[in-house]
Amino acid sequence: MKNIRLAIIEDDALVQESLCDFFDVLSHTECVLVASSIESFLKDFPHLEKTLDIILLDINLLGMSGIDGIPLLKNELPNTDIIMLTTFEDSDSIFKALCAGACSYLSKKTSLKKIQEAVEIVVDGGSYMSPSIARKIANHFAPKSIKNQLLTPRQQDIVIGIVDGKSYKMIADDLFVSLDTVRSHIKNIYKTLEINSKAELIKKSYDKEI
Repeated sequence: MKNIRLAIIEDDALVQESLCDFFDVLSHTECVLVASSIESFLKDFPHLEKTLDIILLDINLLGMSGIDGIPLLKNELPNTDIIMLTTFEDSDSIFKALCAGACSYLSKKTSLKKIQEAVEIVVDGGSYMSPSIARKIANHFAPKSIKNQLLTPRQQDIVIGIVDGKSYKMIADDLFVSLDTVRSHIKNIYKTLEINSKAELIKKSYDKEI
């Protein structure tokens, strides 16, 4: 396998260290640049002596967001693939990142071995999505029932979380909203779909009624 040169744009020092230590131990990968922001990356990368194959990019960064930075990165490094590695799993962030030019999208819950697999797939010309991300993309393009069209994108994200077996607290953490906000959305979902329980909601999902 060809040598893979990586850059990491991530403002969490522990995540930076974990990723660098992991990839530097592998015989065919090398972490050549780590930055805490888009701005610092753009300042430092011209000094690199080697080209970059992959950028692992977070969304919530110091200064400019990762999504806003994608066009700048692609303008400077058009042949470098961008893999999002983030805690954000909402549909809006996913599609904004992919439309801006990212080729893959990973949850930070992804194991290091799976991140390695994603990097190798992308270098070989493919794309990689965490399973939960792939499901949201598939749901986005699947035929929508009339009932589903009545749900907002955020409500659809909450429905997916419930069907996946997540607690209200886990859904709130995934979407970076309060527990009360999730409960309010669920109340409105039940009203819109004319149901009264989580079981009915899950059944409608499995029956492809939403």
